[in-house]
Amino acid sequence: MKIIRTTHAIRHETTTARASGRMVALVPTMGCLHEGHLSLIRRARKLVGAKGAVVVTIFVNKTQFGVSEDFGRYPRALKRDTALCRGLGVDIVFAPSDEAIYTVRHSTFVVESRLAKLMEGASRPTHFRGVMTVVAKLFNLVQPHAAVFGAKDWQQAVVIRQITGDLNFPVRVVIAPTIREHDGLAMSSRNEHLSPAERAQSTVLYEIIRAARAA
Repeated sequence: MKIIRTTHAIRHETTTARASGRMVALVPTMGCLHEGHLSLIRRARKLVGAKGAVVVTIFVNKTQFGVSEDFGRYPRALKRDTALCRGLGVDIVFAPSDEAIYTVRHSTFVVESRLAKLMEGASRPTHFRGVMTVVAKLFNLVQPHAAVFGAKDWQQAVVIRQITGDLNFPVRVVIAPTIREHDGLAMSSRNEHLSPAERAQSTVLYEIIRAARAA
């Protein structure tokens, strides 16, 4: 497994893989990997087969965080994450610095102007701009045949599909099922921020969804 830090190197590696006839699948993450992420990696491997190249990105994307949000506190565990990736047979981990992705003079962003204004976008007006910008960058750098995202962030997945079509990225966007804890809470890197009381309350949404489905 290769650990790559620069944009030049990741482009070289994936271009070489494609030129040799290998399929390339991308799994974008912000790290602190859990079973939900690992399920996306397994899905990517199924998509490209044993001879394909699975690329996992580990990058805490500062532009999708608001001013008062948890960018500084977002959990980071690169050594553990790379060990997990190696155990699953990942070919490349792309873990760039902030400076590698956003140069000092960076001033261009990708904005989806319809779906991203609803729901989460209404309360976090710059969030999806940051997400879509980094996804567009990763698509351009890695040039994957397919990219795998989780259904847990459903609005994000829908917006990514929209920009993929709108901007004519030749990428198949695959949405994989949400992986949950034994009590129904969706697995998330941020779950570790929950206090014991909040953790006890956190399954209420899932219970409501199940009740609504049953009704």
